[in-house]
Amino acid sequence: MNMKTNYIARAGVIAAVYAACTLVTMLFLGNLAWGPIQFRISEALCALALLTPAAVPGLTLGCAIANIANIALSGTGALGLLDVVFGSLATCVGALFTWKMRRHPAIALAGPVLANALIVPAYLPILLTGVGFYTIPFTSISLDGAWPLMYLFGLVTTGAGEAVIMYVLGYPLYRSLAKTHMMQREVSEVGTSR
Repeated sequence: MNMKTNYIARAGVIAAVYAACTLVTMLFLGNLAWGPIQFRISEALCALALLTPAAVPGLTLGCAIANIANIALSGTGALGLLDVVFGSLATCVGALFTWKMRRHPAIALAGPVLANALIVPAYLPILLTGVGFYTIPFTSISLDGAWPLMYLFGLVTTGAGEAVIMYVLGYPLYRSLAKTHMMQREVSEVGTSR
């Protein structure tokens, strides 16, 4: 298989696994994959960007697919497009940072944490209001005029959830995969440290 075909195939597999993991999380763990407090287990796959550049488009596409499916499943309608565009952007930025910083895995895994913590809370109040939430979750503070508070709340909760996923699940996933023969070959080609 030539390099371009291999790259596209890897990106496609990563996209499919990300989308499937996100949707399974939604089906079995309720709304833990969406909302102001997120434990999107599929985000652990961002650690794959330490091993292959194909993870960047694969994760981005997988996130877009999962968020499009969420529109149909949750009934967010056109407002769900905010999550498709900006949620996928956050995943793309995080994965790209991870790939660029791959020689320093512990630092690289902070990319998805920071990208999601900074981007997702920026549009979350619009999405929450659109689906019928009018207060900051777990408080009685109205979203009307409290968007800076909601952004701060989202920054902390989304960032904390992403950090747990990246360092508790993503880092061990990376370490395990980096030990496989197939990934060791990839690692030697792209120059990732272990």
